[in-house]
Amino acid sequence: MDNGPLRERLLEGAATLGVTLSETAAGLLLRYAGELLRWNAKVNLTAITDPAEVVEKHLLDSLAVAPEVAGARGLLDMGTGAGLPGLPLKVLRPDLEVTLVDSVAKKIGFVKAAAAALGLKGVTAIHQRLAGKPGAEGLSLAEVVISRAFAELDDFLPLAAPYLQPGGPGGRVVAMLGKAPVDPEGAARRAGLQLASLRRYDLPFSGAERHAAVFQR
Repeated sequence: MDNGPLRERLLEGAATLGVTLSETAAGLLLRYAGELLRWNAKVNLTAITDPAEVVEKHLLDSLAVAPEVAGARGLLDMGTGAGLPGLPLKVLRPDLEVTLVDSVAKKIGFVKAAAAALGLKGVTAIHQRLAGKPGAEGLSLAEVVISRAFAELDDFLPLAAPYLQPGGPGGRVVAMLGKAPVDPEGAARRAGLQLASLRRYDLPFSGAERHAAVFQR
């Protein structure tokens, strides 16, 4: 899936979001999208099947949180599904060590295959239902814990917090949300965290509303 119009859409959308995307990275991302749609014919990975929508609502939506993960060396993507946002962020930031976890084995199977097809190094995909016990689950603590799979902060933050690397100014939990969250400060407090930033962005073609919330200890 690497025709001219889709490549132009990806590059234009990234520029609109303030993300610098090289031609090489654009090619890898479109190859990932092609693998996603090819696998999706057999394994339920996404309800979005139009290639132009995949570019915007999966690739660009993932890349949009690049500012929230800037400077991080390692990232844990909780409930990654088909590898979102972890794999697109890895393509954008080849230096980033990415761990992608999901409770559905077939989805992790796709993530592993996609990472191999793209030649990505420093990607670990784990089939696991997270329960907030990283030691028992064999997971290392991460500098950034991120997810776009959870609708409610009161569900996500208490589960994410135990996986956060202690100490240092860089540790953060990033929640990718649709509409603005209600009382994010309260949700953070109940999870032993504090709200560090809340940023709204709109997807570049549909104008769909999104928010990125960052929490720290």
